[in-house]
Amino acid sequence: MANELKGVQVFAPATVANLVCGFDVLGMALQQPQDVMTMRLRKEPGIVISHADGYDLPVEPEKNVAGASLLALMEEYSEKVGFEVIIDKRIKPGSGLGSSAASSAGAVVGANYLLGNPFSKEDLVRFAMNGEKVASGVKHADNIAPCIYGGVTLIQSIFPLNIVQLTAPPMYVTVVHPQIEVRTSDARQILRKEVQLKAAIKQWGNIAGLVAGFLKNDYDLIGRSLEDVIIEPVRSILIPGFDEVKKKSKEAGALGGGISGSGPSIFMLSKEEYVAKGVEDVMIDVYTRLGIEFKTYVTMINYEGAKVVSEK
Repeated sequence: MANELKGVQVFAPATVANLVCGFDVLGMALQQPQDVMTMRLRKEPGIVISHADGYDLPVEPEKNVAGASLLALMEEYSEKVGFEVIIDKRIKPGSGLGSSAASSAGAVVGANYLLGNPFSKEDLVRFAMNGEKVASGVKHADNIAPCIYGGVTLIQSIFPLNIVQLTAPPMYVTVVHPQIEVRTSDARQILRKEVQLKAAIKQWGNIAGLVAGFLKNDYDLIGRSLEDVIIEPVRSILIPGFDEVKKKSKEAGALGGGISGSGPSIFMLSKEEYVAKGVEDVMIDVYTRLGIEFKTYVTMINYEGAKVVSEK
């Protein structure tokens, strides 16, 4: 039964995919930044998209990540419905902070609310993955799942979809976003198609250790497990200053961290806020010296995910 509300406002959070060693299977939602979306039901079927930001993104539903996600939802809804979507992107496209996932997830969360919540969170992830396919050519869920569920999520399987919510201890997340663009599709192209068995074994140990560290609230184990021997050595060459940021952030007390998604953003996890702010100082210093414009965030894990914050 569709909601009689004229419209809703949705906040959709940035996300950190991969969490260093968990390529395409681990993700974490952040308190900041967040996209803001305003959605309304239309009397006529169809999707009308507009932007309240300066990014020149497509408005045709099939070419827009939010539109593609809504089309998938509408296919499975029992009645013909239409939506108007106004997107105010606060998460820069190509930042490595789940910009496309925020639009995709926010759209289906808002639509589901307006329709009276007929769909489960797992359904919403499935719909929103269609937006990721538009953005990168691949239906991956490591940004979508934490954006919808909140917190830290493990994608045990894509087909069939199996999402595991993980508990995690309180942690501060420091992010630097160098103002360069690394396209997800390009960052996937440069990856090796085969890996050595000894590298795979080390990676499996790190993924298992990281998950165990989250579940046991073991900060030391989390720190020791934040190592990627397969993806990061290849992708980090696309990000100026990466090695220096990582080395000096750990010297400043960070548990560890790495590339956020496909980059260029870099994230670091810290147990205490003063350490997280010290890590921010490191990041500011590195990119100021490199002469590259950047943006930083000191934030925390978002345990709620995309949500309706007001009714219009």
